[in-house]
Amino acid sequence: MKQSFPFSRDLVLVGGGHTHALFLRMWGMNPLAGVRVTVINPGPTAPYSGMLPGFVAGHYQRDELDIDLIRLSRFAGARVINAKATSLDAETKTVSVEGYPDIRFDVASVDIGITSEMPLLDGFAEYGVPAKPLGVFASRWDAYRNGEGPASVAVIGGGVAGAELAMAMAHALRSKGREARISLIDQREVLGGFNTAARGKLLKALRSNGVSIVENAQVASVGAEGVTLTDSRMIKADFVTGAAGARPHDWIAQSGLELVQGFIAISPTLQSSHPDIFAAGDCAHMGFAPRPKAGVYAVRQAPVLLANVRAALGAGKFIEYEPQKDYLKLISLGKKSALAEKLGTAFSGSLLWRWKNHIDVTFMNKFRDLPTMAGPELPKEHASGLREALGSKPMCGGCGAKVGRGALRNALKGLPAPARADIETLPGDDAAVMVTGGQRQVFTTDHLRAFNADPFVMTKIAAIHALGDVWAMGAEPQAATLSVVLPRMSAELQERTMAEILSAAHDVIGSAGAAIVGGHSSLGDEFTVGFAVTGLCDKAPILLSGAKEGDALILTKPIGSGVLMAAEMQGKARGQDVVDALRLMQQPQGVASRVLAPFAHAMTDVTGFGLAGHLGGICEASSVAAEIDLGDVPFMEGAIELADGGMRSTLFDDNRSGAGPVFGAGGPKGELLFDPQTAGGLLASVRADVADELVRKLWLCGYPAKRIGRIVAGEPSVRVL
Repeated sequence: MKQSFPFSRDLVLVGGGHTHALFLRMWGMNPLAGVRVTVINPGPTAPYSGMLPGFVAGHYQRDELDIDLIRLSRFAGARVINAKATSLDAETKTVSVEGYPDIRFDVASVDIGITSEMPLLDGFAEYGVPAKPLGVFASRWDAYRNGEGPASVAVIGGGVAGAELAMAMAHALRSKGREARISLIDQREVLGGFNTAARGKLLKALRSNGVSIVENAQVASVGAEGVTLTDSRMIKADFVTGAAGARPHDWIAQSGLELVQGFIAISPTLQSSHPDIFAAGDCAHMGFAPRPKAGVYAVRQAPVLLANVRAALGAGKFIEYEPQKDYLKLISLGKKSALAEKLGTAFSGSLLWRWKNHIDVTFMNKFRDLPTMAGPELPKEHASGLREALGSKPMCGGCGAKVGRGALRNALKGLPAPARADIETLPGDDAAVMVTGGQRQVFTTDHLRAFNADPFVMTKIAAIHALGDVWAMGAEPQAATLSVVLPRMSAELQERTMAEILSAAHDVIGSAGAAIVGGHSSLGDEFTVGFAVTGLCDKAPILLSGAKEGDALILTKPIGSGVLMAAEMQGKARGQDVVDALRLMQQPQGVASRVLAPFAHAMTDVTGFGLAGHLGGICEASSVAAEIDLGDVPFMEGAIELADGGMRSTLFDDNRSGAGPVFGAGGPKGELLFDPQTAGGLLASVRADVADELVRKLWLCGYPAKRIGRIVAGEPSVRVL
């Protein structure tokens, strides 16, 4: 992950709202040199509000609703922190994030939308589902819609959002053949903000969808049976949602920014009371030109935000945002029909729905069809073999960037065997074993070329990756030294980055029972991080050479990280799959080692040479053969689909040629056996009679372990069944 220029400023985007999404797309096409961009969002996607009623009605699939922030941020050259922001301090210029050290910034922008939570309404937090944030609502509704039997829904809030939801829900449920009772409740007149003509058309559409209107009604509480009104009436419902107005997120109140009714007050330049902090979308209040909360304003703020953030970072001039006085409202009517209203004139029909669909799909395609940015061209004159060495795709990071097994083996052949009496094992096992004062100590080192722009996540993965060799030998981690190469950046950013790296290193190494005792750092072209680790063995270490005929093979993590990270670098992986893979890579294997070690005849961690290569290493060292039941091998979500489409890590060919005799590894699943893994799981050869019980214990400890095959007699080889 090389960068052309040193970083000198940190830009932090809090939230993945529509303004920030468009900002990232424009930034990716023309980034500002010297700026490191960080996006903080609770999830890997950001739902598009314009298509929510269509999704609720069943016209769109869940994926069609989402902007993939992982792909978008990769295009923009930004790192993504998939965690919830919990506070922002305008004075110290820091954002607090769940599970992270504080993130510091020079310039920040907030686009976190609003919430429809009703904290003062008795029972709503337990039994209700707020319509915003959209992601949670969409998931809950999808599950309810796909249920069976009669359905009853209550929508609290009779504005346009509530009316759209009520009609969409009614259409969706009846389309699935379910008897449905939908109630729309408001404390005042339903759709009171529209003129007579538009309101009449909308009320007619509500009635045609079978929606019951409950007006001028105060809600007293929400419970398991439905909604209770203050006049003691009960509106029966087993799905209750709230779309009554817009509430700001509570944590903004402690930010030190000037607020209006909890929303961030902004000037025409979209700056808050602190000029280095911007706000956009529904979380902002435009005191200079008050407008209702609507996505159209957020979309049109994007180019203004881009220009002014660049100005705040030292490039260009500030410009002002001038919101239009009115805008065309396109309102879904349940089925594929819509109402258009502007300046008091309203029309409705299926043609308008097709128009709205065209607008929405065109908007979403901006984030799906991202421009392909041209890579560097080869000089007209260049050495023979340069094109082949460069390859046709970006070099992978993590273990996908390691030296191929064949080249490494050939180089090691010329190395003399250790002559010291206190070194017990030769190269080939997961770690060296040394004896000092009668105590066995294992020693290993690993480092990774970054495949993710987040130094906190990369450091955690690198630490777990290095510790894997210690755990694989049944040892307990003792001490570690850290080695870091930072990409070029200013002294202030070096300090910020090292603080994140050290926090991550301490979290992982300390939790493993070891201590960080030193390290080394330098600057270079790209970020790499690694650890040298020692561990202690109370018993004889578990080597590669102990596997026995009849043993069962247990794998503690699914495979596929290599192909997923390769696809992510090319913008071809689903964001959710990437986040899930990163989560698996951050899962330590210490507990798994302690479960397996008492029964393991041989054990290794599955890393750069892939499952086939590492199993082949056990077979070679133990003079046995192995069989893999391909149907039992666990794969990371999305990996099979990508492999089937031809996606490969840059180390794939080396792994396939260097794995030794492997028979029957065909198709996408078979080819993933050669996929290089980073911070992969443990592969253990254990007694067959205890294998199932060990798998059960591993699952209880949180590991998605599987029994994947067996050790058999024969020449060292792997056969895939």
